[in-house]
Amino acid sequence: MRRTSRLIRVAVGVASLALAATACGGTSGESGDGGGDDKGLAIAYDVGGKGDQSFNDAAYAGLEKAKKEFGYKTADIEPTDGETDADKEQRLTSLAKQGYNPVIGVGFAYGPAMKAVAAKYPDTTFGIVDSVVEGKNVASLVFAENEASYLAGVAAAKATKTKTVGFVGGVNVPLIHKFQAGYEQGVKDTDPKIKVISQYLTQTAEEGGFSSPDKGKAAAEGQIEKKADVVYAAAGLSGQGVIEAAAKAKIWAIGVDSDQYKQEALAAYKDSILTSALKDIEGAVFALAKSVEDGKPLSGTHTFDLKSDGVGLSDSNPKFAEVPGAKEAVEKAKAGIVDGSIKVAAE
Repeated sequence: MRRTSRLIRVAVGVASLALAATACGGTSGESGDGGGDDKGLAIAYDVGGKGDQSFNDAAYAGLEKAKKEFGYKTADIEPTDGETDADKEQRLTSLAKQGYNPVIGVGFAYGPAMKAVAAKYPDTTFGIVDSVVEGKNVASLVFAENEASYLAGVAAAKATKTKTVGFVGGVNVPLIHKFQAGYEQGVKDTDPKIKVISQYLTQTAEEGGFSSPDKGKAAAEGQIEKKADVVYAAAGLSGQGVIEAAAKAKIWAIGVDSDQYKQEALAAYKDSILTSALKDIEGAVFALAKSVEDGKPLSGTHTFDLKSDGVGLSDSNPKFAEVPGAKEAVEKAKAGIVDGSIKVAAE
């Protein structure tokens, strides 16, 4: 039996669907191939994999926290280039068959594979980040990215001196539209005269929009040539190129998902990272692992928003406090979103 963990407080926003809990928290129904109660959380990464200093690394941090807290075996698996839904399905199946529980797919691309595999392993709890998948044993972990991006837009509007700011999206998909919509609204609500230059690196993930720092760097350089002096990237690993370009041009970059000011791999550029729009992927991953550990696995849709501290804006860079009016404007905007007086668009 897994040992019982101490009770900790985890902030979870509740979506319109009820936070249903399934009846059992055991391992896969086909756990004869290596399953056992000593196996816990396993995650399958999205495009870009571990080391992106952003989305995937936040999920890994949740896995590491669970491993330390519960003292069990964990697993994490990288994606492959040009993979299909069948490849993802095979990956999730392998983890479930080995007895890992829960099994989390990091990224909306796991949707079709998750739906198929969860139905075959009803005694395993599955989780998916950034997508909604129906299933009695599936927890959909989604975020109000538009709210965090709105705050990033407010900060950008306060920081710009050229009255031009940029947005770089990795792939032209609905999820990234949420980042763009919130950011642009935050900028315009703060100063309607500011110009926002927005662009996407690719139309599909297979083209490398989330995994190509060189594409991100080229896009940022193009926006900088058009006088943008603050650039926000929602582009996974490609965002590192945006940050590099911003640092070289001595303008501001805004990070995403993780607090990129604190990422070791970005230390050379951190002074140019004004702030980051945060998603508590680490907390969401750990919350699902804890629910299984406690024998009350979560299912249904769980929304992490500003009200639950599931998203937010970092202030790690001391220079953020030096931007006139930025901190006060962000706090005012956050209060407005939480109390409902500010409605943030999602597309």
